[in-house]
Amino acid sequence: MKVATPHSENDVSAAKRFSSSAGKMFGEYFRKERSWSFKKGDLLDARARRVFETTALACSVDAYPFHMPLEAKAGPCVIADGHEMLMMSSYDYLGLIGHPRIDKAATAAIGRYGTSTSGARLLTGTLDIHREMEMKLAAFKGTEDALTFSSGYMANLGVIYGLFGPSDRVVIDELCHRSLLDACRMSGVQVQKFRHNDPGALREELKKPSSANRTLIISDGVFSMDGDIGCLPELVAIKKEFGCFLMMDDAHASGVLGATGRGTDEHFGIATDEVDIWTGSLAKSIPSAGGFVAVTQEVAIFLQHASSPYIFSAAMTAASVAAIMTGLDILDEEPGRVARLKANGDYLRHGLRGLGYDTGLSETAIVPVVLRDETTTALFARKLRDAGIIAAPVMFPAVAQGAARLRLCVTAAHTREHLDFVLDVFGRLAAA
Repeated sequence: MKVATPHSENDVSAAKRFSSSAGKMFGEYFRKERSWSFKKGDLLDARARRVFETTALACSVDAYPFHMPLEAKAGPCVIADGHEMLMMSSYDYLGLIGHPRIDKAATAAIGRYGTSTSGARLLTGTLDIHREMEMKLAAFKGTEDALTFSSGYMANLGVIYGLFGPSDRVVIDELCHRSLLDACRMSGVQVQKFRHNDPGALREELKKPSSANRTLIISDGVFSMDGDIGCLPELVAIKKEFGCFLMMDDAHASGVLGATGRGTDEHFGIATDEVDIWTGSLAKSIPSAGGFVAVTQEVAIFLQHASSPYIFSAAMTAASVAAIMTGLDILDEEPGRVARLKANGDYLRHGLRGLGYDTGLSETAIVPVVLRDETTTALFARKLRDAGIIAAPVMFPAVAQGAARLRLCVTAAHTREHLDFVLDVFGRLAAA
């Protein structure tokens, strides 16, 4: 499948310019002169000012970079604005979206079970295939049991809010996913952050006096904004040294790390049960929806009856369940997808660094291009879009101020031709 290329070999600006998605999202809202008060007593208070002012600025130069509506299924190439574009910010790491076996399984599940379970899992929403799928997930992670939630965000919320409270302490890597920080905030635990991927800093935090009954260490397996890998061996050692519990979020590591894609434990050759709680996403390498918690059967039984997001959320649809089971089967049968993903990540990262771009800490399929300035980043994404490349800009508060970046994600479905095209465009932009 060919991708759009600029008309001139020497000038990226010669590419066709496509309108941003602002009009489809906001209509005429930002096309009119507006001013906002956002007073302390307003429904939208002062916190809203930055959102509206930056969005208005982006729309004024037709560079609003978000909410691009795709017009067909995702993949290495997508249809947007009525034309084909190269997708470089998809979490479809294994290239399984649209796989005929997965689509067939999901369609068959709808034929048998319909489009909704019409209930929460604890009450009337559990289908026979829910438990079959969860046991397959447990086998995948090497744990006694697993539970599924409506999203990875809800899985993190469900396990932390379900197990810990104000009398407990969480010591968490400062760059962990926002869902983990939100879960800590909602559960009321005492929170201490440690410097990113720094075992020494973690040890110093754990030495600080605390009245907590229990302490939970939390880290990501692969960090979503930087693409680097959590220091699991050191975390396990420190957990044992201080008598803590350990939780790893493998949302971006499942299907990515390890020879067969089992995740961070397989990558380091560490026994799964050295970690007390595993969580992950079912909407990335596994092309479905939902999130999982992989734990002992005892913990799973407790969460089934004490985790609010599990008890009070509608159950995952049969189509999603079928897609998960078939996706796991394909991963098991085709581990070469994991190797291809790694090779693609290494190739793109090496090429971008050779062009002088800062790819940060990346060592996986997530390859950030750190441009630091937010305006520069948004305009760069605009230029890439005109060249036929979709690359998501990430700005504050998703990253620290002054750390804005384009977050590129390779997949196993990207070809060398795709990646060479990306490097060619980045090379011309670097020279512009």
